[in-house]
Formats: sequence, C-alpha cells, structure tokens
Amino acid sequence: MLTLIKTFVKRVPAIGPLLVYLRKGPDNFKSSSEYWDRRYRTGGNSGPGSKDRLAEFKATFLNKFVDQHQIVSVIEYGSGDGEQLKLASYPEYMGVDVSEEALKKCRALFAGDISKRFLRSDAVPPNSKADLSMSLDVIYHLVEDSVFDTYMRRLFESAEKFVIVYSSNMDQDWPQKHVRHRQFTSWVEQNMPGWYLHSTLKNRFPYDPADPVHTSFADFYVFAPR
Repeated sequence: MLTLIKTFVKRVPAIGPLLVYLRKGPDNFKSSSEYWDRRYRTGGNSGPGSKDRLAEFKATFLNKFVDQHQIVSVIEYGSGDGEQLKLASYPEYMGVDVSEEALKKCRALFAGDISKRFLRSDAVPPNSKADLSMSLDVIYHLVEDSVFDTYMRRLFESAEKFVIVYSSNMDQDWPQKHVRHRQFTSWVEQNMPGWYLHSTLKNRFPYDPADPVHTSFADFYVFAPR
C-alpha cells in the first residue's frame, strides 16, 4: 500500500503533504470531517476524481442532465475545493462542505459569481431545497455510520426533483482509513420509500488498480420521487 501511495504522490504532487499523515496509520484517523479539513489545510485537494478526464466525464453528464431536465437550482453536499465546479453549468448553485478551508478556497475561486454560494454543513438554513441535490465522490468517504445516515437523509430531503449520486455501490473493506465502500442503494430502498432509482450511468473509466489516478470505482445513480 505504501508503494501505491508513493506512486500516487508522484503523479499528484499537491497531495504530497498527506504522505506522512497516511503513514501514521489508523491511530491518526479521528473522523471523516477532521480528515478532510486537515487534508485541505495541509495543501491537499479533492483528489484525482475532480481533475482531467474524470472531471470532464462527470461534467459532461451533469451539464447535459441539468439542461435536459430544466434544473434551475443545485445543492451539492461535499463541494470540496471547487475544481469540479469549474466545469459546471448550473443556473443557481449552493456548495456545502464540512471543511472551512475548502469553502474559503471556493469563495476565492468564484468571487464575484453571484450564482454560487458556499456554506458549512452546520450553517445551511433549515429546510433548504433545490431542484437537484447531488453527492459526488463523497459517500465512500463517510466512514462513520451516524455521519453516513445523517448525510443521506439531508441529501434526499433537500431535493425537489432529483438526487444524483456519483459513488461506488458495494460493501467492501479498503486499506485507507478514510475510505469505506457502502452499498448505499440498499439504504435508499430501506429509508427513502418516496424515491426510486431512475437511471444509472457506468463510469467511462472504471477502476484500474494499476492506474488509480485516472480511473474510478464510482458510477452515476439518479433518483427521482415516486
């Protein structure tokens, strides 16, 4: 695993400061929110999924979906560093994240763009709604059951027309402590009976352990109200 991490660091220099953090192992991992806040504060980013061909793959699908379904407002839970958002075409957008450092980066990146605003997860007004609520590369980073449950409920309760999830969908252990794969569609079936799986889109670049930077185990899942 350390060899894989070193290879990853060489390909993505911005994540270099995290090498020591990851080496320390499970005792250094405190919580999902702490991990991501520290990651951004130490010079890290949202990861390779928000750059290059993976980012373009996501943007192509999302922009087309927003246009075809006449989506006016979008709320994203886990907006990260804003790299993915650079490619987006949303009439009105609210980005929500647990990391104040990530939010600062987004506010600076999109300063003067009145169509976008960024809020900490604990500062989102109650009953906030949008046509589309979405989660991109987030669910498999919610390692705590209670955090996952709260996140999923908020994700669906915020949506008026659609929920889009871009994630893995399997129950599988993973070496890195900040990753926990879940079969989240089972949770939706059990806890959100008012919603159904409308459509899916397989990743154009499915996960390849020999090239983890340019591939992904995430696919698109679109949910709609019954």
